[in-house]
Amino acid sequence: MAVAAEGTMAAETGIEKVPSFCALCVSRCGAVATLEDGKFTALEADPSHPTGQALCIKGKVAPELVYSPARLTHPMKRTNPKGAADPGWQRIGWDEALDTVAARLKELADKHGPECVVFNNASPSTSALCDSVDWLKRLRKRYGSPNQSISMELCGWGRYLANLYHYGAGLPAECMPDLENAGTILFWGYNPTVSRIAHATAAVQAQGRGAKLIVVDPRHAGLARRADEWLRVRPGSDGALALGLINVMLARGWYDKAFIRDWSNGPHLVRADTGRLLRWSDVVGGDDSKHLVAWDVEAEQPVAYHPGAGQYDVATGRLALFGQVTVETQSGAVACRPAFQLLADTVAPHDPEAVERLTGVPAEQVVRTAALLWKSRPVGYMAWSGLEQQSNATQMARAIGLLYALTGNFDAKGGNVQFPAVPANGIGGDEFLSEAQREKTLGRAERPLGVGRYDHVTSAEIYRGILEQKPYAVRGLVSFGSNLLLAHADGARGREALSKLEFHLHTDHFLNPTAELADIVLPTTTPFEHEGLKIGFEISEEACSLIHLRRQLVEPVGEARPDIRILFDLACRMGYSADFWEGDIEAAWRHQLAPSGVTLEELRAKPEGIRLPLETRYRKYAEEVDGSPRGFATPSGKLELYSETLHDHGYTALPEYEEPLVSPRAQPKLAARFPLILTCTKDSLYCESQHRGLPSLRRRAPDPQVDMHPDTAAARNIAAGDWVSIDTPNGTAKARARFDDALDPQVVCGQHGWWQDCPELEAPGYPVVGPETANFNLVIGHDAVDPVSGSVPMRAYLCELRRAEG
Repeated sequence: MAVAAEGTMAAETGIEKVPSFCALCVSRCGAVATLEDGKFTALEADPSHPTGQALCIKGKVAPELVYSPARLTHPMKRTNPKGAADPGWQRIGWDEALDTVAARLKELADKHGPECVVFNNASPSTSALCDSVDWLKRLRKRYGSPNQSISMELCGWGRYLANLYHYGAGLPAECMPDLENAGTILFWGYNPTVSRIAHATAAVQAQGRGAKLIVVDPRHAGLARRADEWLRVRPGSDGALALGLINVMLARGWYDKAFIRDWSNGPHLVRADTGRLLRWSDVVGGDDSKHLVAWDVEAEQPVAYHPGAGQYDVATGRLALFGQVTVETQSGAVACRPAFQLLADTVAPHDPEAVERLTGVPAEQVVRTAALLWKSRPVGYMAWSGLEQQSNATQMARAIGLLYALTGNFDAKGGNVQFPAVPANGIGGDEFLSEAQREKTLGRAERPLGVGRYDHVTSAEIYRGILEQKPYAVRGLVSFGSNLLLAHADGARGREALSKLEFHLHTDHFLNPTAELADIVLPTTTPFEHEGLKIGFEISEEACSLIHLRRQLVEPVGEARPDIRILFDLACRMGYSADFWEGDIEAAWRHQLAPSGVTLEELRAKPEGIRLPLETRYRKYAEEVDGSPRGFATPSGKLELYSETLHDHGYTALPEYEEPLVSPRAQPKLAARFPLILTCTKDSLYCESQHRGLPSLRRRAPDPQVDMHPDTAAARNIAAGDWVSIDTPNGTAKARARFDDALDPQVVCGQHGWWQDCPELEAPGYPVVGPETANFNLVIGHDAVDPVSGSVPMRAYLCELRRAEG
């Protein structure tokens, strides 16, 4: 069985500079590594790389990560029960570890069906899982499980999946903002100085050539300080702001009328009696339910729309966007309105003054921002988890998606563009999993249009499956690099659930609190200890053109192995060798690369990567395919402002404002005890719950912190630096007080991820639960979640602050 993931090693003597990229987060910043006598000593930005204009501090201290004395260095198995204070870890060999895992997984599948095992991994946006996540998906599907927790409900739902029901594409993550050509950049719930530094540097460069910047964020942080308009929105009220911006743009005529008529379903008539789109068969008879209806304002009669051809029977300039008409159907007269009129009706209550009352954003700023979006087009838009960790995440994402539609900039130069990709073979393994097995995905029955539709499961559904055996018993967990107890809500319930699993495999760099509940723990390499293949870097045409085989810099610490090596070895032991290239990773990579024409030998000869010529085609929806426009990947072939799919499943066809489920307005009685709005942010020094054991980072941020306005602190006799208890309806966690006079006095902002100690600095660790916990997500409950996606309101909850005793 070939072992090729380690690849070509760097030189062992002298000083060598090696082109590379940092894989620790989604930015995948181009970098140059320094090796001194074979030791990895530095990582610096590589401006010649399309994502290498800067490198954050996390990347710069990568050598500390590699050589941390706290690293896991050998496989271990538990010898004591999961309730014991001491797990009784026993060192074992790789063969025993892998044989045990393969045997236990096969046993569970044979007895209970493969769906009883959930596969779990850290989000590739905040970890180095980009090297292996698709291979993990492949193994999971080949095994037969429809269940994978990738934190999609918290990190990805809004930007990848929610707008599929309108655009047929992931907006904005799969249609990235063309920052190089944008006239206005809209960052909503997104601080790229923390989340994606390659976007931050690109945005600053765009401002340098005259682009405008709009930032929507409760905090005056990162690029909000450089923004032409910073909108300090009340956490969780973003949907009202988006609807208010639509209101202003419609009232002022600031929308692309031709785009709305030609490429959206804005002209399509909606029946007042059923809320469904009117069919041509309703008018003329027959059983053809595909053809829809618009209103011809010149002839004053209904006109057919043909989805297959993407065309109407008259010129689109004759189609009504506003008004109400009565259409004679086979069953009598039916009142109808165009979908665009219904959008106008939906946003009508959200005038600028109403928006100010709901969001705290001044009415005049709402108008200014709408004007900027229209008058300084094209608009490039990006959002992040600030919009996704909400109880109303779906409505938020949809409202902003429809706001963006008004600009007409989708897939236009300077807008949000579906950039071309290097040709490559997919390896995700969709062919292995039947639709019948997909139907068993946890949570899919309750939320059929949510993350379960795409083989993703939420942590709440995992815990319910373990503890309540609903809809069936979850018995096994295969976890790569995640830390559910810190990264997800309700850590106490999570701890109870994981302690009851029949089998739990965990692979990681460190023994985190989630790993401590495993049966087998495997040590994995950091991305600097193995080769990694990256085909395209997403953010621009230039970045998408690059294929980079990241070089292995140093030998693995101890017995650590790459995730991909572990996955291939498990696959072979489980009888899937033929579907994993007989364990030969190089053969699998060659399969991936085959359509590109690039070979591994060529990539190894060019450690800086190889760029293939790509040409971005804009407005691809308008391209002719077999005599008809390509259109959008939606049922109607149009950008569906009005989603009948959502309507038919009991949701609103148009986005409406939903107050956060745990807010002063929604729960005034609860707010009497917990009057403050609690949100959170990611510390720029750490990747979620990782890296607090690294001295260079911990020295800069030694303690968990909670930001508050000085007036909020003074009212509670809290001084800067005091230890504070953050009390919520779900629990208590502690942090040090830090003042931020740009925050709304009703808003406080915490940090999640604190557990790890740093012995070199005598900096403490923190328990997952208990009076000394600093586990922010412990105090967030699973009882108030988004009804479509199951997203959890980590960014809009209720709390009170008090000085911690002692």
